[in-house]
This record gives sequence, structure tokens and C-alpha cells, in this order.
Amino acid sequence: MSEPLKFSYSVDGEDFMSAGTASTDMKRVLRQLGLGTEVIRRAAIAMYEGEINMVIHAHGGTALVEIYGDRIEMTLSDNGPGIPDVELAMSEGYSTAAENIRELGFGAGMGLPNMKKYTDEMTIETEVGKGTTVHMTVKTV
Repeated sequence: MSEPLKFSYSVDGEDFMSAGTASTDMKRVLRQLGLGTEVIRRAAIAMYEGEINMVIHAHGGTALVEIYGDRIEMTLSDNGPGIPDVELAMSEGYSTAAENIRELGFGAGMGLPNMKKYTDEMTIETEVGKGTTVHMTVKTV
């Protein structure tokens, strides 16, 4: 496929119940395209973790999915507080989630580490006070 299939999703930062909508829809599209279950699983986990992070930390954002013949590219952008220390944020178990979020079962500090673990490439662009953009790629071949 020369031109990618593109999908854009708005992530509502006020509603934990709607978090996962983008990953669920993306998973459906990837199944329809006949991609392998492991590729679909990895992409869906990374997208879901990104959605949850946008809800917890940034009051929402946008997710762009581009599907090429050899890869899936996901770009998650928000206008949240930014990440002051990316290296620390990438540490398993590190979280800045509020206590009420943790009581809901979220904010365990595995979002960014899982996003990295389940993708082939991941970069983070962030500026404190401006927001964060995460680029992720999952290879399909």
C-alpha cells in the first residue's frame, strides 16, 4: 500500500470509561486488514497505554494512526503539563498519578515502559508547560 490508511481519534481527558476507544477501533481495522495477532496485540497495548496516559496526565489529546504495508505508526499528542524528566518517567513503577487515580487501578507507572516494550521504535517530544508528543512504530513484517 503506497498511501497509508489514516485514522484520527480524539481522547477525552475527562472520561476513563472512553479511554481505549482508539485502541479498540485500531485493533478492529488491523484485523480487517488481516494483520497478524501479535502485531495487533502489540499495537493495541501501546495505543491503550498512551490513551490512559493522556487521560491521567494531560486531560486528553489526539491520536493519529497511519497504517503502511510494513508498519503501523501511532502519534499521540497532548497539551498537558509535559514530562519534566523523561528518563525518570520511563522507569518501571514511577508515576505522578494522583492518589484518586491510583485507587481506580490506574497510574501504576507502567504506561511509558509498556509503550516502549511493545513497539519497535518510540520517541518522545515534550516541553514542560506545553505538552507531549509520542511517536511509536510497530513493524508489520
